[in-house]
Amino acid sequence: MCGIVGYLGTLEAMPVLFDLLKRLEYRGYDSAGIAIAGNSIRTSKTKGSVDDLVSVTPNVHGNIGIGHTRWATHGRPTSANAHPHCDDARGIAVVHNGIIENYTEIKERLIGRGYEFRSETDTEVLPHLFGEHYCGDLEASVREALSDVRGSYALAAICESEPDKIVVARKGSPLVLGVCGSDFFVASDVAGILKYTRDVIFVEDGEIGVITGDGIRLTTLDGTPVERDVETMDLDPEAAEMSGYEHFMLKEIFEQPAVIRETFSGRVSSGGIDLDLGMDLRDVERIVVLACGTSHNAGLFGRYAIERFSKIPVVVEVASEFRYMNPIIDDRDLVVAITQSGETADTLAAMREAGSRGCKKLGIVNVLGSGMTRECECLFTRAGPEIGVAATKSFTSQLAVLLLLSVALGSDRKVLSTASVNEFVYELRQLGGNIQRVLNDAPAIKECAALFTDADRFLFMGRGANYPIALEGALKLKEISYVPAEGFPAGELKHGPLALISEGVPVIAIATRDTVYDKLLGNIKEVEARGATVVGIASEGDTEITKYVNYVLRIPDTNPLIAPILSSVVLQLFAYYVAYHRGCEIDKPRNLAKSVTVE
Repeated sequence: MCGIVGYLGTLEAMPVLFDLLKRLEYRGYDSAGIAIAGNSIRTSKTKGSVDDLVSVTPNVHGNIGIGHTRWATHGRPTSANAHPHCDDARGIAVVHNGIIENYTEIKERLIGRGYEFRSETDTEVLPHLFGEHYCGDLEASVREALSDVRGSYALAAICESEPDKIVVARKGSPLVLGVCGSDFFVASDVAGILKYTRDVIFVEDGEIGVITGDGIRLTTLDGTPVERDVETMDLDPEAAEMSGYEHFMLKEIFEQPAVIRETFSGRVSSGGIDLDLGMDLRDVERIVVLACGTSHNAGLFGRYAIERFSKIPVVVEVASEFRYMNPIIDDRDLVVAITQSGETADTLAAMREAGSRGCKKLGIVNVLGSGMTRECECLFTRAGPEIGVAATKSFTSQLAVLLLLSVALGSDRKVLSTASVNEFVYELRQLGGNIQRVLNDAPAIKECAALFTDADRFLFMGRGANYPIALEGALKLKEISYVPAEGFPAGELKHGPLALISEGVPVIAIATRDTVYDKLLGNIKEVEARGATVVGIASEGDTEITKYVNYVLRIPDTNPLIAPILSSVVLQLFAYYVAYHRGCEIDKPRNLAKSVTVE
């Protein structure tokens, strides 16, 4: 969740660190700080933004440093709790992402030995622990100290006695090292360093790295050397830039036609669907989907698609609950984990639990080299770096991959005929163009959203495969506009949600033509009769819907299991423009982080 950066090289470290931190702001944070190594460790940190940090930091020269954006877990968002944390006696500074589970025990032991603590954080035990073990070799002290630590960490440390190196370590939180000639970079994810290099080394769990002017050396925690080649990431550095858009979220919404084409590239053709999975799924008896947040909504959609096309029963579980419910799974099950970052702590832990039961495992992931890619075979969504905290293009690409998986399973099991597959493939190949047609109507969506700028709550409803899209529409609105919103299956109106309807309450109804269209119209009448203002998302050419709703937002007519992707784009734009009219901080909503790497 926090952003870790580091730099060692030929340039002045301070401006590079500030730039790296700015590029990780999307991860979410409440305070920031840097430390520069030289004859002494010079630190600067503050509550607030990276811009606030820049304004309070005096010009400090040096070619080595580390930095951090903190998202509070232990202790309030204050300057004292901001990273880096230091051991002044040994001149050691540390930035850390993760949670030290036994920090209370370590802290009490260190206080008993005379160490003084200045913060409320769990992280502060690390520099003192490193200092306690320090005998002139920072790498050795980090290695020895981490044997006492329980929990998760990605960390970077510098020491004034060894001002020519950065020591990093990873367990359970992402960490990537960038290489560009004699310049070396540390970051929580690749997006942070794309401006400088696409050549990277991913630090894996249980590894320590030492960065000096001579290069990067990796070992395991027990000291065993690790050989790992530099990877060149196939990512456009401009993908992490604003490119003239006012917000990253809007840019990423408008990237979706290209993203969907990339998701389908090499997988969808006139000959059918080829996922090149490298695993045989024909004997799978059940599929268990594990995910959190937006990815969980994608999983709920996937259930409708997979059961419809393959007849395989599907269970969708919240990953953060999965390990604690004594799940009944075995080697006849396929467990599918969905995660944009590939580093979601709860989803990774749930997948490991599933693996211990002998299940087949498949990840649906966006980020190459992430933790999930080392847990299982993966289908990549290919959405590219997503900077806005609210998921947009990563969500629609997840839906697209789930459709591909559904049709591939149905074809392999002979549930779908060749003619049915070809017909669906034809519709899929129109999807990128159809998304562009939705985007072309953005001015109308903006105009509609402006009508509800002052609304104090929203309700979203849908039926069938549109129910998860209603959930996602409500989530998007909550995330970036802070307006309470609830999504629910329209058939549940009489079981509670009708109590929330009063005069003028906006209800967003996903009313595309499918097998439950007529029933959805009846549900619209129920809320209209109680004074709701209804916005319908409907197919082009549907004249009936105008008799039931106050406003209509249109999508191209398409297959009922492809239409939810188009409706999602409408809802993303609607949420964006509501938040825009309310003057909200759209790309960095309060209290939220892009990648949730702690439980």
